[in-house]
Amino acid sequence: MEIRTCLECGEPLKGRADQKFCNDLCRNSYNNKKLSGSTNFMRKINRVLKKNHSILEELNPEEKTTTFRSILEKLGFNFNYYTNIYTTKTGREYFFVYDQGYSELENNKFMLVKKENG
Repeated sequence: MEIRTCLECGEPLKGRADQKFCNDLCRNSYNNKKLSGSTNFMRKINRVLKKNHSILEELNPEEKTTTFRSILEKLGFNFNYYTNIYTTKTGREYFFVYDQGYSELENNKFMLVKKENG
């Protein structure tokens, strides 16, 4: 008979035939280690995107407004992270963070918009 051991700590397992861990602590520790590699990178990016979205949403409650680069920067906005780019027929680029977008105007001024549903 094969002795089954905990995937995390190596202790012998007693109980169900499909058991993989000796307790919840080992199961959680094993899964956290398994998910930590690329997910940490993705978590960091998602945190930046969420922060950018919150900043745009806070500055743009009426779905269309203007603001200045200095205000965005002061609030911690990171211009390197966005979810997509929309280019209008006239060639103006809007950078979107989910449903919140921005486009650079002149003199460090930005147009903030909210994408219409649909």
